[in-house]
Amino acid sequence: METRVAIMAVIVENSDSVEALNALLHEYGEYIIGRMGIPYKAKDINIISIALDAPQDTISALSGKIGKIDGISVKTVYSNK
Repeated sequence: METRVAIMAVIVENSDSVEALNALLHEYGEYIIGRMGIPYKAKDINIISIALDAPQDTISALSGKIGKIDGISVKTVYSNK
């Protein structure tokens, strides 16, 4: 199956939701190239970027599941390759 490279930008505003987010990322771990998290204490949020190489449907499914978690926002950008 053909894969795409994508970056997910995740903003965590509810720290109680981090456990659910980490469980999802663990579930999709085979597709994750890397991730970077930045705690922004001045605004009491966490900013996370996740690089993926996965089938389009898998990326969309993960993004949708993350977006359903309370207090978390997500946007995905895809590579043209």
